[in-house]
Amino acid sequence: MAGNVREWCWNESPKGRTIRGGAWNDATYMFGELSQASPFDRSPRNGFRCALYPHADRISKSLFDVTAVGEGPDFYRVKPVSDPVFHVYREQFSYDKADLKARTEGRNDSSKDWIKEKVTFDAAYENERVIAYLFLPRKSSIPYQAVVYFPGAESLDIRSSADLDEYREFESNLPFIIKSGRAVLFPVYKGTFERGNEDYGRIFWSDSYSRQYTELQTKIFKDFKRSIDYLETRQDIDSKRLAYVGFSWGGMNGAIIPAVEDRLKVSILYLAGLTTGERPEIAQINYVTRVRIPTLMLNGKYDSFFPYETSAKPMFDLLGTPKEQKVQKLYDTDHYIPRNEQIKETLAWLDRYLGPVK
Repeated sequence: MAGNVREWCWNESPKGRTIRGGAWNDATYMFGELSQASPFDRSPRNGFRCALYPHADRISKSLFDVTAVGEGPDFYRVKPVSDPVFHVYREQFSYDKADLKARTEGRNDSSKDWIKEKVTFDAAYENERVIAYLFLPRKSSIPYQAVVYFPGAESLDIRSSADLDEYREFESNLPFIIKSGRAVLFPVYKGTFERGNEDYGRIFWSDSYSRQYTELQTKIFKDFKRSIDYLETRQDIDSKRLAYVGFSWGGMNGAIIPAVEDRLKVSILYLAGLTTGERPEIAQINYVTRVRIPTLMLNGKYDSFFPYETSAKPMFDLLGTPKEQKVQKLYDTDHYIPRNEQIKETLAWLDRYLGPVK
């Protein structure tokens, strides 16, 4: 079921009880995924239905078995590629620098907290234009520190970015950063919003070992790098104080992007973990040990997308960041972070590594 609340199920899971469906404030893709939580969890996101089985003796007992959640490879035993091979992989994201031909397509100053600019600039491939939204804070002085945001996979299924500041994920993850006095750049990456279609969603969800998936990811990461090229042209942005913030899919890509983009100073990953099934030239395991910048990870103990023991914890442990510059916070949640904790930890991390906002 999708909407309202999710549904507790009878089945046990490795860390509690199984939950199915999606709540009103879940990412839309969650309605088709399994979740789990402690049976003592009292989140308003979770509900239940009563069921009466007229012929209980005809129901297979296997339907009530323990749900397998969190199974996966042992990433600690997977050996990353050698440095020479990695440098070849890294080169696939390089491009010849060219004029961005940037244009400001629109400006909206109706918010009391920020000014929104819609900008476009040339992509690093073919004849495409990258769309991006730059949110400038009203309550700090220039040049602004800036966050470059990478969204979750829900953005692959939405066909317009026109009302981006009303998008559920924007409202959850970004206003408090802008209100803190920092600018936020939200690029419309290849395959997302109006730059996507049903084929990209299919490739992402069910064909990640294909060359098409690798090509799509390569273009997406080039879009990210071109977005920083754009920020470097802005006199009102401090391009020496740039942060990466990624949610879910964006968190997952936080194992790769900081390893191939040297201009980032700090990384914050919401609900991130390692995955498998990609071709080696785009596999996280070949990049994560090469990430060096300070990294904060916020994860849910019961997350079924990135199970803590087999996905989220290995990602944190394998980060090449020095131990004293990486922190992982774990909450009694699934694919969700308590909002007060998210705000507190995010702003503290940005203050620590980018410096307080003037």
